Amino acid sequence: MSDASQENQFIVARKEALYFYQVDGRGPCLAFEGEKQMVTWWRGYLVVVSKDNKQIQRPAVGGSSQPRNVNVVTVYDIQNKFIAFTGTFQGVIDVVCEWGSLFVITMENKIFQLEEKDTQTKLEILFKKNLYAMAISLAKSQHYSDGLIDIFTQYGDHLYSKGDHDGAIKQYIKTIGHLEPSYVIRKFLDAQRIHNLTAYLQALHKQGLANTDHTTLLLNCYTKLKDVSMLDEFIMTDRELNFDVETAIKVCRQAGYFKHAVYLAEKYEQHDLYLKIQLEDLKDYQRALSYIGKLGFYEAEGNMKKYGKSLVNAVPDESTKLLKVLCTDYKPQRLHEHPASDMERKIYKARAEEFIHIFVHQKAKLIEFLEHMVQVQPNSSNLVYNTLLELYLNDAARQKNVEAQVEHERKALDLLKNVEARYDIDHALVLAQMHHFKAGILYLYEKAKLYQQILHYHMEQNEYSHVIDTCKKYGTSDPSLWVQALSYFARRETDCKSQIKEVLDHIDRGNLMSPLLVLQNLAHNSTATLAVVKDYIIRRLQMEDELIANDERYIRQYREETEKMRNQIKELKTSAKIFQGAKCSVCSRPLDLPAVHFLCQHSFHQNCFEGYAESDNECPICAPENRKVLDIIRQQEQAKDLHEQFHCQLERAADGFSVVAEYYGRGVFNKVTVVTDPNLSRGESSREASVDQRERLLNTSHS
Repeated sequence: MSDASQENQFIVARKEALYFYQVDGRGPCLAFEGEKQMVTWWRGYLVVVSKDNKQIQRPAVGGSSQPRNVNVVTVYDIQNKFIAFTGTFQGVIDVVCEWGSLFVITMENKIFQLEEKDTQTKLEILFKKNLYAMAISLAKSQHYSDGLIDIFTQYGDHLYSKGDHDGAIKQYIKTIGHLEPSYVIRKFLDAQRIHNLTAYLQALHKQGLANTDHTTLLLNCYTKLKDVSMLDEFIMTDRELNFDVETAIKVCRQAGYFKHAVYLAEKYEQHDLYLKIQLEDLKDYQRALSYIGKLGFYEAEGNMKKYGKSLVNAVPDESTKLLKVLCTDYKPQRLHEHPASDMERKIYKARAEEFIHIFVHQKAKLIEFLEHMVQVQPNSSNLVYNTLLELYLNDAARQKNVEAQVEHERKALDLLKNVEARYDIDHALVLAQMHHFKAGILYLYEKAKLYQQILHYHMEQNEYSHVIDTCKKYGTSDPSLWVQALSYFARRETDCKSQIKEVLDHIDRGNLMSPLLVLQNLAHNSTATLAVVKDYIIRRLQMEDELIANDERYIRQYREETEKMRNQIKELKTSAKIFQGAKCSVCSRPLDLPAVHFLCQHSFHQNCFEGYAESDNECPICAPENRKVLDIIRQQEQAKDLHEQFHCQLERAADGFSVVAEYYGRGVFNKVTVVTDPNLSRGESSREASVDQRERLLNTSHS
């Protein structure tokens, strides 16, 4: 018996089996025992009608039995490999597939209708029989995708309950993406199930559905199993990783797999984690420093601030070298491989003062670093210069060798004298005083123009010759230095007569003190005898005698001039004034009427006077001199009033200092130079009287 299937297969039904033939050759063979009477296809099912080997004896008329014609109808699901239906019928004539059902026609004039159950009912039947594999196959063939995940889950639960954990995990893996992973993970957290858990977590990562907790759990599984090969395969791969890198690094680090952690950190540019592992776990300072040198400027700067102290202590030379580059013109090492890219790059440099603290245990390297900075960047901050100066002075103080101490002090002084150095003078002066750095102290005093401090310093050191030299050098700028030097030597009980004589010579030459103050100062010195000040006193007495003689001469002169003026005034009041001027005082031509005459005996043409004079009531020839005299008188009167006003306010004020400061701010005490006639420099009383008379009598007269 043969039949052509709906899949273009030719089926030959023999007693021992069913043979399938295809267009290109022989197909499979299914061993179904029994004599086949009919074969047909229906909806992918193979329907076979065969004889029943156990035929039922039917009693005949008269009491004898006759065999009954019984057929067995079997419906095979070839794809899923199970029997969908089997049943016995009396004398099957035909099997008809119509209207979505299967009809069996028998010799007894009966028709049996076989209807296919729905998929859900089929699955429930299979579930009851624990035929999950068959249920899965059925669901796939029926494209029953909605319930397929539930079947996998139930199958996995069934296998897990039977103790088949390997089979269960295979089914659970098929639920990834639909079933919550925690449902499966909780079942296999037992240490004895770690292999199954590892397989599930691996599948979870392959599908990219793992979170950080899953990654952590998988790496912990690898580490507990000590399966380095699987760990290498999971981490050290060229393919794109499907897990959280930072979590993987931390887990590997905690488990002691530093090589894997470093690999991940370097590959995915987790700079901070990489450096922590190298420095804290592996103690590979050189490799960490090389790694920093490959980073960008801001990353390198931040990591050197963070790890610089440990790097400088471990590899001081290399760390100092990197810091020099970082603070001048930083270039990542990877740029060196492509020099063409350097042409358009921006220059980055860090602030040197921000790295001073990392050299706390490496003072020599700090000096080297700061010396490099002030050399290549003279405009470095004052903190750099102040720190370098302090290091020089500290080293000089610790040196027991005199030559080494002198060398460090020389460096410190050179730094102070550097015109480009930007150190703070006050801070440098404090450092020099703390370390008793004499040369530095004197230089800073001189730079700050603190000449009196220089003098006091030599006085404290009892350096007489330096006291004199200081006065000679800076006495022009500050004459009070000689006065302080005299007071200093006057208080000394040692023999310093030669110094006192030299100081007195300069005081006398500059007229810096009155003789009385000089004698009062020297009275405190028991060693200063009269012989010391003899020459000074003689010179001062001679000078005073000369001044007295000059004053007496001026007094006589002013008295004579005053008497002469009085006679002139009397003559003007009592007798007529005759004008005898024959020439004009302007053009020097003979006078003619109209003419202008002044009591000062100057005469002018009317035209010349009007063109030359500024005022009709004043002689243009005598006007400048008269105006000068009037200005002098006016200034003296103003000064007198201001002097009285100042003292009046000073007596009434609660805070006298504020009054003095106010007048200084207004410039009241500024020195005013008044140019006067040489003949009017002495005898103030006579001069004021004569000028007053001149001002009253110099009136004009017209003729």
